[in-house]
Amino acid sequence: MTDNTVNNIPEPLTGTPAIEMMDVVAGYGDHVVLDGIDLAVNPGEIFTIIGLSGSGKSTLLKLVIGFLKARKGLVLVDGEDITHMNEIQLRHVRLKMGMVFQKAALFDSMNVYENVAFPLHYRKHRDDHRSIREIVTEKLYDVDMSGTERLMPDELSGGMQKRVGLARALVENPSIILYDEPTTGLDPVITNNINNLIVKTRERYNVTSLIISHDMESVFRISDRVGILYNKKVIFTGTPSEVQEIDIPEVQAFIHGEEIPSHLKRRDLSA
Repeated sequence: MTDNTVNNIPEPLTGTPAIEMMDVVAGYGDHVVLDGIDLAVNPGEIFTIIGLSGSGKSTLLKLVIGFLKARKGLVLVDGEDITHMNEIQLRHVRLKMGMVFQKAALFDSMNVYENVAFPLHYRKHRDDHRSIREIVTEKLYDVDMSGTERLMPDELSGGMQKRVGLARALVENPSIILYDEPTTGLDPVITNNINNLIVKTRERYNVTSLIISHDMESVFRISDRVGILYNKKVIFTGTPSEVQEIDIPEVQAFIHGEEIPSHLKRRDLSA
């Protein structure tokens, strides 16, 4: 596996992190899922979080979008602390973000056009005064789905549904896109297409991309940096090459799809 094999991936920008977490603790009820998370994602970069199933990757995304509140620590979006914001205050922050769900999460009763247009109808106040049809047509073109407006979700392949989901995430011109397992369940050809589309989207819109994924080949192909989530903490961040070379048995086992020995599973690697 090699990193950044997709052509023309620009260097990430620098400055105030697009997303930052400082000593974050989060969980559900009495269960602590994340304990002392420190993370910074640069503007314009493709940053992927990897980790075992149940390690808290989805919880991390929920913290970023404000669906879950941190029990401790700070969660910042473009330098703005969202930790204690109420729902009204979070609205303007969420306008900066688009979400591409693992299973696309399209509305079964709506056609492609209606699915993509939905956020524009939902938001009563928009800065972009172009017609909704113009915006939807543009975004579908950008994800290579022109001409599908009248199709229903069940008429689309898994890869096509992911593309429509991305078009919907783009309609309000977000500066950050969150991807939940974007290539899960797709064949290698469609996976390659989706990876190329993620990179193309970053290049076209200069968005920050935060991805959670189990697909190691995709992770190492398109990511600028990778964060390893293990035992409730981000234990390492680095380039794909650095991650592949890290001398930690648990990490090597995970990225090669091997079982982690039981005596290593609870080691604290965050020091």
